[in-house]
Amino acid sequence: MKYTVPALILSVLIPAPALADGDPAKGKRVFNKCAICHAVGPDANAKVGVELNGVVGRPIASVEGFDYSPALQAFGAGGKVWDEATLSAYLADPMKFIDKGKMAFVGIKKQNEIDHLIAYLKTFDLDGSLRQSGPAPQIAD
Repeated sequence: MKYTVPALILSVLIPAPALADGDPAKGKRVFNKCAICHAVGPDANAKVGVELNGVVGRPIASVEGFDYSPALQAFGAGGKVWDEATLSAYLADPMKFIDKGKMAFVGIKKQNEIDHLIAYLKTFDLDGSLRQSGPAPQIAD
């Protein structure tokens, strides 16, 4: 499996403080692009794509029962998590970031929209409830 070097470099070079500046209210609007395939909130279920509750800080390809692509499973092997930098790079161009992944989405080209979307996703706990301020939950092994 092939992962493009630019996407991996991008995930390392994006500074975390810049990612923390997103506006969840604006991110909710950006999420409309995602809502065709994904859901968040207490009643979220997998559609075409996996539900995204608690995705920030969650191990990659870890939702029970969801049929992840072999490419995404391999990428997440070893306990990699969806941190802000990895999500940011992935959302910019999913098909290049995970070669042979299932997500047929061209990506979000504006970094500020990605930042807003990540800020919005961070508002949801694993159960879909709105997260109180603080760090993302840690997933037990």
